[in-house]
Amino acid sequence: MEYKILKTKGEHQAALEEAEALVALDPSSTTPQGQRLELLSLLIEDYEKRRYDFGGLDPIDVIEFKMNEQGLRQRDLVPLLGSRSRVSEVLARKRPLTVQMIRALSTGLGIPADALIGDDLTLAEPARSAETSIEWKYFPYSEMQRRGWFGAARVTGSTNEERLRSFLSQVLPDRAPATQFFRRKMSGEKLTQKAYYSTLAWTARVLMRANSVEPGLPKFDRGRISLDTLRDLGRLSWFSNGPQLAVEYLAKFGIVLVVEQRLSNAVFDGASMLNEGGTPVIGLTLRIDRVDYFWFTLMHEIAHVWKHLASPTESFIDRIDRMGAHEQADAREIEADKIARDAFIKRALWERSSARLAPSKEAIQDLADSLHIHPGIVAGRIQFETGKYEVFREFLGQGTVLKHFA
Repeated sequence: MEYKILKTKGEHQAALEEAEALVALDPSSTTPQGQRLELLSLLIEDYEKRRYDFGGLDPIDVIEFKMNEQGLRQRDLVPLLGSRSRVSEVLARKRPLTVQMIRALSTGLGIPADALIGDDLTLAEPARSAETSIEWKYFPYSEMQRRGWFGAARVTGSTNEERLRSFLSQVLPDRAPATQFFRRKMSGEKLTQKAYYSTLAWTARVLMRANSVEPGLPKFDRGRISLDTLRDLGRLSWFSNGPQLAVEYLAKFGIVLVVEQRLSNAVFDGASMLNEGGTPVIGLTLRIDRVDYFWFTLMHEIAHVWKHLASPTESFIDRIDRMGAHEQADAREIEADKIARDAFIKRALWERSSARLAPSKEAIQDLADSLHIHPGIVAGRIQFETGKYEVFREFLGQGTVLKHFA
């Protein structure tokens, strides 16, 4: 194809197809094919950046996404918003955006103004126990229906509320009321009111899919999980069909892995939970379809399964690009983060590695080869620790994971 700025969906699709064909050849970066793949990757990323759909994100999520993308910190927003305290209050959702702020952020961060205008939602925890406190109207009923969730679950009822009750009750013990599902406490990512109901529906969908494969699995035994188990899992990233191998590997331990696209009101990457029978279920959204996001999110959730999950009444909801961003991060999240990092690369090895001390394509590939892990995992760690998200993108496998779960 002719190399030029991508402007249409057709051009974008053609570029993706050619890039996928080149990825399958695994060319060296010094060959014409390797250089063509690198150029295609840049063109694809440029198109996706310009065409990024902010639908479903609230304004603060949009701002934080652009900050992560551009490697910005809170202090970098001071010229746009006026003071450090104001930046902190805005990002904490304690101060609403004004027209002047929206204009400044739109110009300074390159965000469409429309994406910065949204409902002023609070982070107050919705009540989950009393029947009268349940706001059925906040469930994304239309989106659930469009995605065929009700048909797949064979729900009954004539009204939206009746069908939602039927949907939720199918992952509970016989004759248990649907409202019992609201006793599940979600730890990790802070959720707005709308996000809470969308996440609740998503977890129910994931549990339904998991329950359909559970009967063929061995009983989960936490004692069989160790750091060596996780390292063996991480080495599967080395293979081109690693994501599929991960599903099979976890199944041998009685753990179910499900990939289900998130609902539009909830922005997160993964979740870990137990079904009513005690079987661990990991759900991934592939919100960002990249090799490093897939493997790190998966490892983070397995760490929760191994160390923290004890009851069907609790689940962990995680957004990986905000790990450690909260001033009072849950100690369990910090531990899961550490376990996931060490499962891929031991801390002592990372501290003295050339990939960390003098990052280069060659150093990344050498470290990945020595550990038998995907180089995208090394590149992703460099990006996260340095805040330089524009470097080494060619290793990250953008758009290559979801196809394994079509």
